[in-house]
This record gives sequence, C-alpha cells and structure tokens, in this order.
Amino acid sequence: MEQTDLDSRHAVAGVFNSAVAAAAIGAAWEIGALDHLSEHGKLDIEQFANDHQLNDGATRGMFQALAAVGVVERSGPYIVTGPLFAETVRARALFHWLVQGSGALFAAMPSVLRRSNRTSRFYSRDSAAIGYACREINARFFDPVFWSAMAGLDFTFARVADLGSGSGQRLLEIMRAYPGTTGVGVDIAAPVLEFSAGELATAGLADRVSFIEADVRSLNPRSEFAEVELLTCFMMGHDFWPRADCVATLRRLRAVFPNARRFLLGDTARSSGYADTQLPVFTLGFEVGHALMGVELPTLDDWHGVFADGGWHCAATHLIDTPAASAIFELEPA
Repeated sequence: MEQTDLDSRHAVAGVFNSAVAAAAIGAAWEIGALDHLSEHGKLDIEQFANDHQLNDGATRGMFQALAAVGVVERSGPYIVTGPLFAETVRARALFHWLVQGSGALFAAMPSVLRRSNRTSRFYSRDSAAIGYACREINARFFDPVFWSAMAGLDFTFARVADLGSGSGQRLLEIMRAYPGTTGVGVDIAAPVLEFSAGELATAGLADRVSFIEADVRSLNPRSEFAEVELLTCFMMGHDFWPRADCVATLRRLRAVFPNARRFLLGDTARSSGYADTQLPVFTLGFEVGHALMGVELPTLDDWHGVFADGGWHCAATHLIDTPAASAIFELEPA
C-alpha cells in the first residue's frame, strides 16, 4: 500500500477517534475524573469507578478514548495525565457543550438538512447540559473580562437583570460582590430556571433574586423590570438576529428596562480570517451547530453596525481570546 494511502487512513482514524474522545472529555469532566487528575496527576481506575458507583468496563472504555488522543495515558491499572491534558481541562466545557448539550442536534444532521423537515421545532438540544457547560464557559473565558468591565462602571446600582440567565451563576456572583443588590433572571428554559433557583436558595440568596420564564426577544414590561439599572446578557445575543429582529429586540429592551444605565452584552460572533483547517477550538461546532438550527450568526462588525439603530451607544468593546471572535459590548442608552 502506498504511503499516501496509509497517511490518509491514519488521518481519518484520527478524525473518528477524536469524535469518540470528545464525548469522553465531557463525561470525564461531569463525573469528576478530570478534577481528580488535575489534583493528583494519577488515578486508580478500579478504585475511582467504585468510589463513584461507575461501571468498571464502561469507565475503562472512557479512559481508552481519552488515551487515544493524548489527553491521558494508561499505565497498568492507573491513568496519568497525558501531553494534551492541561489544554483539554481548559477547554472541557466547550466539549461538554458540543456533545452532551448539542449532541442530539449533530446526530440529527441528515434529517435537519432536509428542507421538508425544517418546520416547527425541528431539532433538540439538552438545555440543562448546555447550562452546565455555559456556567464554566462564562467563568473561565468571559468572567475575567466581565469583572474588569464591572469595576469600571461609573455608577452604583441596586438592581440587575441577567437575560438568558442559565444556571444563575452570574447573578449569584453579582449578589455576593454587591451586598444589598437585588436581581432578576430571565430564561426560556424551565429546567434551567429550576436548577438556578435551587442554586440561589442553597447560597442563601433566594430572597434577593427572582426568576422569570420568558423569551428575552419578546419581553413585555413588568414591575420586576422597572427599577433595573444594570443589564447583563451572555452567550445568547446571537439569538437576537437576523438584523431587523436584533434591532427590534434591542429597542424592546430599552423600553422594557427604562432605567437601565448600562447593558453588558457578551457573546461569540461568527469568525473570519481562518482557513477551514485552522479553526480554533469551539468555532466549528458553534458555527455549524447554529447553521443547522437556522440561526444567523453576526460578525463583530455586524454587531457594531446595529447598536445605534437599536437605541444603544457602544461605549467600549472588551475582546475575549477564547472562544474566537468573542467580546463584551458595554452599551449605554443612546
């Protein structure tokens, strides 16, 4: 067999093995294996499976998938960290978003591609798993920039609203950082709201935060919104688009939150300037996934072209390294 054929076979095997490993990364994070290895550098497979009530054979299979791509290495009954372990831990929530959260969407690709099937709710995703992943995505990649922007606010606030509040983690941290403030979270997914309400109750903050099940794109004025001075919204701004819809949503938010003085809008945009074979982590899954869902992704330039028409002035743009083409826009009422 010619060398080019062997090279192609090895490359395609790598694609296949990486797909299996992507699922294993999300699973290893969720069951605590990545945290254990981060802390100890080594793991006894049988003991770990027993301690966590896991099937022994299935657990070994998960670690085999991780070893196939260099995340870990197998050494007899033990697992040790591999050459790609540190970077994988950094990106683990992105893998969880892809497989555990959006896996059903990608599995349904043949059906979703057909025009005749693209009616009503033609795809499904696991909103709870996406919320779980986005909690760490926010904390690891967006929060350092977010808290820098918060420190630069030139006013004090007593009430905040988080749009697309997900797990409620952002509201929880704001309540802790700003004693005496109150907040309201808005999300369309009831399972996520139940989880976030429980998290705030566990933290002893249930009396300061309420949650509303609603679509951010079609909010109506409510008494809970009237005194909100700070708006935050992360990882869902692309759902406002296409452009005409985005303008309408931004204008609606100006009306629904009449006393908002600042709007911190953080999102990942459509990338540009990358070759197809050189895309950074997350970018391909994010862009292909939203193409399958029929969601138009704006570029950063598209965002800058919509704020004025939507009734907002962009006072600052805080760029984020990962995911690619991510930013926090610091908006003021125009």
